[in-house]
Amino acid sequence: MDSYPCEPASVTLDIDDTCDVVHGHQQLSLFNAHYDERCFLPIHVYDTEKSRPVAVVLRPGKTPGGVEVRAHLRRLVRHIRTRWHKTRITFRGDGHYARPEAMTWCENNGIDYIFGLSGTKPLARKVDEVADDIRTRRAIENLAVLRGYTETRHQAKSWDRERRAVARIETTKLGLDIRFVVTSLDVGSAEWIYDSLYCARGQAENLIKLHKTQLASDRTSCRSPLANQMRLILHTGAYWLLLDLRAAVPSWNPLRRTEFATIRLSLLKIASRIIETASRVRVALASCCPEAETFSLVALKLQPSGP
Repeated sequence: MDSYPCEPASVTLDIDDTCDVVHGHQQLSLFNAHYDERCFLPIHVYDTEKSRPVAVVLRPGKTPGGVEVRAHLRRLVRHIRTRWHKTRITFRGDGHYARPEAMTWCENNGIDYIFGLSGTKPLARKVDEVADDIRTRRAIENLAVLRGYTETRHQAKSWDRERRAVARIETTKLGLDIRFVVTSLDVGSAEWIYDSLYCARGQAENLIKLHKTQLASDRTSCRSPLANQMRLILHTGAYWLLLDLRAAVPSWNPLRRTEFATIRLSLLKIASRIIETASRVRVALASCCPEAETFSLVALKLQPSGP
């Protein structure tokens, strides 16, 4: 929240978990049949539009249940509401976050959501007419692929009310593929909900990869879960440092749009001679350093009031 100059009108937070393979019998590690590994499944939350991490929570290597998802959302919203009282919050996640406990809590507390939804036979029957029309038009026009969108109202057995379900229907010569999302939003077309809003969560997976592979946050090898959670906090702090460093790069420089590994190789892991005096610190770079100008500009940006 400190990274915003003022309280924003709205913010969209992406929530997802990732496989963190363990190398021993650490506490909270479980065998996960989907990944065929003994692992943790830490939850990551990002403000994807700004590439900013919000929370990284260590948890056991199993899919989170509805009560657990609701607890994470409630705890996060409670912290946000201490400072942002009017911001419209939207949570975005894949199918196993579409739990009735989480969705009901969001609706009762004025929080929006858009989650992936597993397809079922009753749900598929509601869009069967539109799917058949798209499939027929593709065959008549002999197209390689044809995509369409529709929406319906749906209530699963475990839900306490009907909710808006949006379907993306795509047909090819190989067959029909239908994907669903469920949302509390009552505005926007079905195409906008799925393509522009829901599919944007794919960027969060790229941010998780930055966190895991380029900052090595999957090195949770301590036996104690408290120590491993502390490691995740330290790696998240490193994420913020590199994010601020990249933001200090001039907008015309290609480094402004690179990944963290490139930032490290270009601006951090370079040879130099450090000379400390009473009033300043001098950094002497090699005459052939390709990023010498960028280095000096970044230093001025990070310390605008320095000597």
